[in-house]
Amino acid sequence: MSTIDKIWRDKHGVCHVEGKDKIEAFGLMGYAHGKDRGMQMLLMRILGQGRASEFLDSSDEMLEIDKFFRRMNWTGSISSQIEKFSPEAKEINDAYCAGVNRAFAQKIPWECKLLGFKPEPWRIENSILISRMIGYLTLSQSQGEMERLLIEFVQAGMDEERLNELFPGILGGFDIDLIKKIKLAERLVSPVSLWNIAMPLMMASNNWAVSGEKTASGKPILSNDVHLEVNRLPNVWYEMVLKIKDRYAMGGTMPGAPGLLTGRNPDLAWSVTYTFMDSTDSWVEKCKDGKYFREPDIWINFTKREEIIKRKKKNPVKVVFYENKHGILEGNPNKEGYYITTSWASAFSGAVTLDSLIKMFDAKTVTQGMDLFGRIETSWNWILADKNGNIGYQMSGLMPKRREGVTGFVPLPGWEEKNDWQGFESPQDLPRCYNPECGFFVTTNQNLNEYGKVDPINVGMGPYRADRIGKLLSENNDITREDMYKIHYDVYSTQAALFMKILAPLLPDTSQGRLLKNWNFEYSADSEGAFLFDRVYKALYLEVFGKNGFGTDAVDHIDKQTGIFNDFYINFDRILLSETSVWFGTRTREEIYQKAAEKALKAQPEKWGNTRKVIMKNILFDGKLPKFLGFDRGPITIIGGLSTPHQGQIFESAGRQTTFAPGFRMVVDLSTDEINTNMAGGPSDRRFSKWYCSDLENWISGKYKTLVVNSKEKYKL
Repeated sequence: MSTIDKIWRDKHGVCHVEGKDKIEAFGLMGYAHGKDRGMQMLLMRILGQGRASEFLDSSDEMLEIDKFFRRMNWTGSISSQIEKFSPEAKEINDAYCAGVNRAFAQKIPWECKLLGFKPEPWRIENSILISRMIGYLTLSQSQGEMERLLIEFVQAGMDEERLNELFPGILGGFDIDLIKKIKLAERLVSPVSLWNIAMPLMMASNNWAVSGEKTASGKPILSNDVHLEVNRLPNVWYEMVLKIKDRYAMGGTMPGAPGLLTGRNPDLAWSVTYTFMDSTDSWVEKCKDGKYFREPDIWINFTKREEIIKRKKKNPVKVVFYENKHGILEGNPNKEGYYITTSWASAFSGAVTLDSLIKMFDAKTVTQGMDLFGRIETSWNWILADKNGNIGYQMSGLMPKRREGVTGFVPLPGWEEKNDWQGFESPQDLPRCYNPECGFFVTTNQNLNEYGKVDPINVGMGPYRADRIGKLLSENNDITREDMYKIHYDVYSTQAALFMKILAPLLPDTSQGRLLKNWNFEYSADSEGAFLFDRVYKALYLEVFGKNGFGTDAVDHIDKQTGIFNDFYINFDRILLSETSVWFGTRTREEIYQKAAEKALKAQPEKWGNTRKVIMKNILFDGKLPKFLGFDRGPITIIGGLSTPHQGQIFESAGRQTTFAPGFRMVVDLSTDEINTNMAGGPSDRRFSKWYCSDLENWISGKYKTLVVNSKEKYKL
């Protein structure tokens, strides 16, 4: 075979590879990743290793980011992971790394010379690091952030009645007097700042599968749209088609690790969203003289870990971390007091995850796929469909076994052994579903505990997107790919419809009031009603959680500096939609809604799209280069809202703008051997490549390209 017969681009720029076996095919995947997304991979590795101050810049903000990653210590314990690979997976990972290094040997990204560093070879350890970073993303961090918010609320004097209403059913083990004693260190790096360099924020996604009984083709159709940060280039996803003799796999890969996270093979299709499994726990530690207390009367030394962070043109900084079996201490145990230690259940994951993803190449049935995905150590919702007509759902992730009566949301006394994790729950007990009676299954980061024998989710996103998608699917028994495309771009808000039932009768008889009253609940670019409703919604937050809760300044801080209102809005909506609540104080719900509307509707209405324009910035240069050089693109308009199927969030956090929208869309009709996709970007991270943003117009306009196994047109990679 000539080179172009082994690896080439189709007319869309998507890379195809053909190998004599899986080892060669995945080796070619590594080569393609290194050639097209080398800078993205290197930046992610620098970030994950906590070396951004050494290679990128030595600002104080960058130092805090490095401290975060050194604290997480994801480069630790990797050698023991390598021993867990199956022989085939080890060989494939070796081949993948060799492929990456072959690409780097031919040409390293020119940005490396600009930054003044020569990349080290890509190793299996780096792929494991990437898998941990992908698994953690910002949602596991957000879960920990919500648990931290509970501590801050208690220490600010919030009473148990309001806390129980805000966090219903998950405060088992709650000791308000103990939580008041905890000494919190300064706030950790915000999620937005943290992932700015290489990884996008991935705050939400949709996926669903429909049985062949409800489709025009008679075969299942599967859909995925991953909601991530779209105001960045390149798009984090990299599409590929792999072929070996009579077998193939195609879909979305994550550069840095072998495997397809979303896609299909000849027999089976799969899709992915993030799930809010509570896999991050904190314990309260009683400390003094560098030691922590254990019952009945034992004081034990922390393990002390020292890290040296090199800084460009500055002196290195030494950072000390104190650890025990509960994780890493936030604070200095030499100063007597109560501090918290925190652990993420998947901190020492990697081999089993990568092994499972590789095995999906050969999986043929939904049940086989569910078993493989159930082994994955990080938290995801997987939906599958096979050519035999079956559909299924499986949650993955290491869910800690906790003592009866506690959920992991509340920090518990670390000195009581009964509060320790007791291993992890079985994947068979996690939420899962096979061939549901209704003929479809939808996940949108909502609470899916009802499908499991255990309850992994304490706080999650609201059901609004799932409700809307489910309604559209239930009404149609002749579903086509085109119907899936329409749902991808649907901007109807069931959340707004619920609020407007209360709000509409209270609106004033003004031009703004009439405009909002007649709104169709759609967040389209030309909608003025969406603009006005958004203002009322935010005014409600200030009225209820500002005036009667934790103060308007605190609400403003949480809104601008955290992702809490964006991730966990259902906890707050539940209160806002209640007929009565302790959070309302002496006012009725209707009085509060009227007051919020009175304030918000003073604004002149604007078209929703006029306020939703963003620039897509290169991940390395972040808008610092002149526009005419073409590293940044836009402005583009983000349609949709907080809870529409086409989610469209834009907000400022930690001093920078971020967005959440469906950055990658995919539809698979199993009556064909194709997939249909579009993405906000293109295959290459090379600014001067024609494939840098080649799919962006499709993404904006709603046009889908078709990827096939045997592309007739072949172009040099």
